[in-house]
Amino acid sequence: MKKLVALIVALCMVLCCTAALAEDTYTVGVVQLVQHPALDAATQGFVDALTEALGDKVTFDVQNAQGEPATCSTIATSFVANEYDLILANATPALQACISATTTIPILGTSVTDYATALADEAMDATVGTGINVSGSSDGVPAQLYADCLLELVPEAKKVSILYCSAEANSVLQADQFIECIKAAGVECTVFTFADSNDLQSVVTAAADGFDAMYIPTDNTAASNMTIIANVCQPAGLPVICGEENMMSNGGLATVSISYYNIGYMAGQMAYDILANGADIATMPIAYADQPVKEYNPEYAAAIGFTVPETYVAYVPAE
Repeated sequence: MKKLVALIVALCMVLCCTAALAEDTYTVGVVQLVQHPALDAATQGFVDALTEALGDKVTFDVQNAQGEPATCSTIATSFVANEYDLILANATPALQACISATTTIPILGTSVTDYATALADEAMDATVGTGINVSGSSDGVPAQLYADCLLELVPEAKKVSILYCSAEANSVLQADQFIECIKAAGVECTVFTFADSNDLQSVVTAAADGFDAMYIPTDNTAASNMTIIANVCQPAGLPVICGEENMMSNGGLATVSISYYNIGYMAGQMAYDILANGADIATMPIAYADQPVKEYNPEYAAAIGFTVPETYVAYVPAE
């Protein structure tokens, strides 16, 4: 009888340990709007942070929507159907798709400029948490810094074009904020929007004609097509101020730069806190990047015969 009891106890211990191990494993879905270096870096930062913290206890399902918001929705729905433990939404359209797909699974965003805009909730105070199953990290940089950058580089500018994809809510917000910041300097701004990459060439051509400079916010469609933009703007000798470093490096003059790897890493740390420590995502404030840095692209500057002040850091491609 004692042997039987001991056997039952041992069996229970094995079952408990097996259950505990199962509880300690997690599946995380990642939906990334489009493939370009900034979003790729954010995804990598997220994966690295969570892997460093959890090792082989976490499994990732990383999927790319190839720039299609509808595909973001399809991916998000599949993550919910598979009952994943947490979802990372990389870029605003991806976040919006995930919010529509679930109100229970924790959703962390990254590469999202303004969560109030993304969540369509003007009353939301991102500094104290969203109050729902959403939090994350932001790539937001104050619009005034971009306005200052343009006026510092092109002090004689009177006419500035602004280029972005009309389907990206955070691009609209950034453009509006930029206009508000720069209008005090007496600069006339003209907005040029494109629906997708198919009409980008013609829109860029119009936006480069007769303007002193161009501003492009952190627009994902533009970021994926900077070669098209550069092929028009560089021969025109147009200074292009971009929303982030990788856009600039692929066809712009200057930017106010943050590290997308770092904001992805921040989101990964938040994910660990949620999964391993049971943190309540509804109370987690949005994380923001460290102090931005003014950078310029030496190749573009040389191509348009432009001299950049010494206060700007020259962009050096990673080896």
